[in-house]
Amino acid sequence: MENSFQEALQSVRDAALTKLAQAGTEEEVNQIRIEILGRKGELTLLLRRLRELSPEVRHQAGEQANAVKGELEERIEILLVRLRDEAKQRSLAQEQVDVTLPGTPLPRGRMHPVSQVMNQVVDTFTRMGFQVAEGPQVELDYYNFEALNIPHDHPARDMHDTFYFSDEVLLRTHTSPVQIRVMENQRPPIQIIAPGAVYRRDSDISHTPMFHQVEGLMVDEGISFAHLKGVLTFFVHEMFGEETPLRFRPSFFPFTEPSAEVDIGCVICQGEGCRVCGGSGWLEILGAGMVDPEVFRIVGYDPEEVTGFAFGMGIERIAMLKYGINDIRLFFTNDLRFLRQF
Repeated sequence: MENSFQEALQSVRDAALTKLAQAGTEEEVNQIRIEILGRKGELTLLLRRLRELSPEVRHQAGEQANAVKGELEERIEILLVRLRDEAKQRSLAQEQVDVTLPGTPLPRGRMHPVSQVMNQVVDTFTRMGFQVAEGPQVELDYYNFEALNIPHDHPARDMHDTFYFSDEVLLRTHTSPVQIRVMENQRPPIQIIAPGAVYRRDSDISHTPMFHQVEGLMVDEGISFAHLKGVLTFFVHEMFGEETPLRFRPSFFPFTEPSAEVDIGCVICQGEGCRVCGGSGWLEILGAGMVDPEVFRIVGYDPEEVTGFAFGMGIERIAMLKYGINDIRLFFTNDLRFLRQF
């Protein structure tokens, strides 16, 4: 009985070592482990036969069986480590990156055309000595209307479809409130521009509920309409070229007097007349005028001592004329085909 057990033990060992020597993958080695050392494996079943041996030989046979089991377990672990390392090396070799190959090109972002024009406008005025001033987009009715000579019952309020939060709080409809806030906190001379987003209840091919404006203000002793014309003429020539004609048409704004609208020669037809300019050869780009004395009184300035001018323009309007765009909504659709042109 003892000899047959030892022979069976040796046979299981030799067969297991032969199979392990031929195994080439982790899956094969794990399968051999199950066949030899699993709950129903050959060595496991053989170990159960130990109880059939006589007490005199059972101890020695058990030591031999445990030695074979330990040897096989060690061989299996060593083989698994080697196979895993070989598999890792093969994977690294297959996934090796050739650093001499050209990289995958990634599309570069571009500055939005409205941002480009805004930056150009701001740069033009800052080169003339204007400073940039900012204010809140959620504004008080006082700064947005009353302090600009537009009282509650003034018919000029009908020009604005405003987003109200309450009777006194609203989304600003222009950046003119920034001018009031600056004048309240600073004595002349003042030379500022106020760029930023504004909001009105309007939406079509030439209007959007949110758009951008740049408004300007210059206040000092002896400021005249001639100064206003000089500043805006320089601006137009910087934006549209020195050959661009411009004109000042009389108009009305509650916070300036006298007031004017500034037109430039149509950039589409070069002044010959087309559908865009309505056959007139001119395109309106901004409003301007001398600050109304009543506005000065509201902020505590003496209109007998100082004068000033103000102007305001829509940046989307300037961009549409500069780039020949016929629908303002294109600026807000995030269509990459459109944006890549800039």
